Amino acid sequence: MEKKIYRPNKDLKLGIKIWGSMWKDLISSRELIWRLFIRNWSAKYKQSLLGYAWALIMPFIAIGTFMFLNRAGILNIEATDIPYPLFALIGLSVWQVFATGLNSGCMSLVSSGSMIAKINFPVEALVFASVAQAVFDFIVKSILILAAFMLFRVTPSWGILLFPFAVIPILIMTLGLSLLGALVNGVLRDTANIVTLCTTFLMFLTPVLYPISEDKGFIFKLNPLSALITAPRDLIVHGRINDPAGFILSTILAVLIFLVSWRIFYLAKTKIPERI
Repeated sequence: MEKKIYRPNKDLKLGIKIWGSMWKDLISSRELIWRLFIRNWSAKYKQSLLGYAWALIMPFIAIGTFMFLNRAGILNIEATDIPYPLFALIGLSVWQVFATGLNSGCMSLVSSGSMIAKINFPVEALVFASVAQAVFDFIVKSILILAAFMLFRVTPSWGILLFPFAVIPILIMTLGLSLLGALVNGVLRDTANIVTLCTTFLMFLTPVLYPISEDKGFIFKLNPLSALITAPRDLIVHGRINDPAGFILSTILAVLIFLVSWRIFYLAKTKIPERI
């Protein structure tokens, strides 16, 4: 009897066909992602006194704090082209897509450990569903931004129509870092706390709540998140992106981070039930 030797598919090993499998699994998981998103969103505000109002309260607390510190002379925030509360609200809404999405994504696998151990399903759906919470929050805040424009009697530029599309690159970067962070958090549980600390610190190195000053502009250029935050705001205020080169480079970096992280996650996900 002839002995058969089974070898891994060469194309799959080289990564030529694995991308097709990855996209196929993601598309087939769209209903699962939706149901996981509904579950996560309901659990987030279950038995909460203010419920969904927290999605609106938190930005006002951060903006109010910066306004107080600025008026008290502790901070020296330069003049903005639109009323400062509106300026800060736009920046904070985009930033929280990154910060909230990354924090939730890193915790997605650990928080569903029992589900991963008992059920066989594409586990990347957990990460995508967790990041989707940040997308929903952004939609709610976008409505709040429109209301703020009317309140301050400021007319946005035509670029507001492109505002949601300009947020896609930072969402892609968030997904990529979340996939990688979720894996690391499964091995080192301190990862989620470190990510929370880093995003809080990083916000002060990103022009979220204050404009880019001329004397410190080089610092922000080293931060790829700067262009991804300012571009959506520039579209609303000026109708154009003031730093298109920086935005394009940051977008390319975001796509590369996502593809590399997704590939690593896909190759490692068979070991996830053993680690979680």
